[in-house]
Amino acid sequence: MTGNQSTDKETQAEVFGFLAGLSGEVEGAERSERIDTHANTVFLVGDKAYKVKRAVKFPFLDYSTLALREEACKREIAYNKTHAPQIYRTARTIRRGPDGKPGFHDAGDVVEWVVEMNRFDGHRQLDRICEQGPLSDDLADRLAQMMGTAHARAETREGAPFFAELQTYLSQNAEAFRAHPELFESREVAHLERQADARLASIKAMILRRGDAGLVRLCHGDAHTRNIVLIDGEPVLFDAIEFSDAIATNDVLYDLAFLLMDLWERDQRPAANRVFNRYMDHCHRDLDASGLAVLPFYMMMRAAIRAKIAASAAVNQTDSDARAREFEAARTYFQLAQDFLEPSDPTLVGLGGFSGTGKTTLAYALAPDLGRAPGARVLRTDVKRKTRLGLAETERAPLSAYTKQMSDAVYASLDDEAKALLAAGHCVIFDAVFSDEAERARSEAQAGAVGAGFCGLWLDAPGEVLKDRAAARAKSGTDASDADAGVIDRQLTYDLGRMTWSRIDASGAPATTLANARQALAGCGFAQSP
Repeated sequence: MTGNQSTDKETQAEVFGFLAGLSGEVEGAERSERIDTHANTVFLVGDKAYKVKRAVKFPFLDYSTLALREEACKREIAYNKTHAPQIYRTARTIRRGPDGKPGFHDAGDVVEWVVEMNRFDGHRQLDRICEQGPLSDDLADRLAQMMGTAHARAETREGAPFFAELQTYLSQNAEAFRAHPELFESREVAHLERQADARLASIKAMILRRGDAGLVRLCHGDAHTRNIVLIDGEPVLFDAIEFSDAIATNDVLYDLAFLLMDLWERDQRPAANRVFNRYMDHCHRDLDASGLAVLPFYMMMRAAIRAKIAASAAVNQTDSDARAREFEAARTYFQLAQDFLEPSDPTLVGLGGFSGTGKTTLAYALAPDLGRAPGARVLRTDVKRKTRLGLAETERAPLSAYTKQMSDAVYASLDDEAKALLAAGHCVIFDAVFSDEAERARSEAQAGAVGAGFCGLWLDAPGEVLKDRAAARAKSGTDASDADAGVIDRQLTYDLGRMTWSRIDASGAPATTLANARQALAGCGFAQSP
C-alpha cells in the first residue's frame, strides 16, 4: 500500500475509527451507527451514509486490494445511480493527512475508498413495511412498475453464459446442503438435486431463446425486500450487485423471482401475486406467456441460495439465539425450494359477469391460492384492449374499441395466451364479461385442448348495485374498465344463452362473494386456502 507499511486490516481499523468519529463533526448528529455485513461496513452519520468495502475475498467477490475496492466503489455508484439517484452520491477517497491520520483530505496517500450516500429512513425499507401487515395493492402495483422500468433500462446479455451460471449454482447448492446434514436431510437434498437438474435441462432451450429475444440482461441482481426503500412514497431499488457482472446477468424473470420469493416467504402472498401479474401486464410486449415455464425453477433457485447462505451464516454465529434464527431460516428456505418445484395441475377459471359485479376484485382474491407460486395469472379483457391500442390502462378507449370485431380479437388473443400459460403449467383466471355462450364454450375448450382443468363462475348482482360500483370506480380513475351506467344498461338486455357456469351472488361484500366462489371452485375439484 503506497505511503505506509500497515496491513489492509490495520488500515481499515483506522478508517473505521475515523468514520465512527465523524458524528462529532456534524452539527446535530447523534452518535454514528455502524452496520457490518460479510463484505461491507456502513457508517450512518447525520444525513449521510458511508460504505466501506471490507478487505475480504470470497469465491464470488474480491475486495482484497485497494485497487479492487476503488473499482468496486466506482462501479457501485455507476450501477446504482440509475435505480436510486436520490441515494447515491459519489465514490470518495480517504487519505492519510499530515498528522498521519486518515480523513477526507485533499492531498496525501489514498488509504481507502468509500461510497458516499444520502441516508434514508430504515423504517421505510420494504422488509420493515412487510412486518406491519399486508402490502397495499397500490404499493404492489408500484413495485411491479419499478421492476419493469429497471429491466427496460438494463443492457441485454447473451443467454448461454447465464445458463452456465445456473448450472454452477445448482452444483454449489447441492454441495452446501450436503455439508450441513444437521439442517438438510440427505434424502430431501438428493430429491431436490434430481428435480432441479431435470427441470433446468427441460427449460434450457427456452432460456436460450429468451436470451436471443433480449430477455437476459445486466439486472439489479439482488432485488429482495431489504434492498427496496420507499422514498416520497415511491419504491426505490438500491444496493445492486456491482462486484460480479456474471451474478447480475439474469433472465428478467430470474431477477423478478427474488422479489416474488421474498414476498412469498414473508407471508405477503397476495402482494407477490399482484406484483407478478402487474409486471406481466406492464411488460406484456416483451414477454411471451409460454416463457413462464421457467419461473418455478427461478423461484426455487432464489430460495435454495437463501437456504445455503443462512446455513453458512448460522455456523459463523457466536450468539446462540442468532444461530437458531439462521438455522430456522435455512430450513424454511429449503422447504420453499422443494415446494416451488412440486408438480401442479394447471386450471383455467373463467370469471364472467356484467360490469360492476366485482370480477377483478374476486380474481385477485382467488389468484394467490390457485396453482403453483406465485399463484394464478389474471387475464383481463379491459387490460388487453388498452394494451392493443397502446393506451395507458386508465385512458378511456374510443367507441371503436368496443365493436364486435375488436372484442372478438381481444377474446381470441387472450384465449391463445391462456392456452400458452396453461401449457406452461400455470393456472389462469380469465376475467371478462363472457355474455356470449360461444365465448364461454371456447374458453372451456381451450383448457381441454391442453389437458387443463376448468371451472366457470358467473357473477350476478342487481343493476343498481352495478351502476353504483361503476360510478365509484370511474371516480377513482384507477381501473382499466370504461364501463358506465349506459354500458351496464345495454349489458342487462343481453341474452346469455344456456348458462352452465356456477352462478355466484356478487351483490354483497367482497368477502362473501369470495367465500361463495371458493365453495364453487371446491365443487369443481379445486380447493383453495381459506
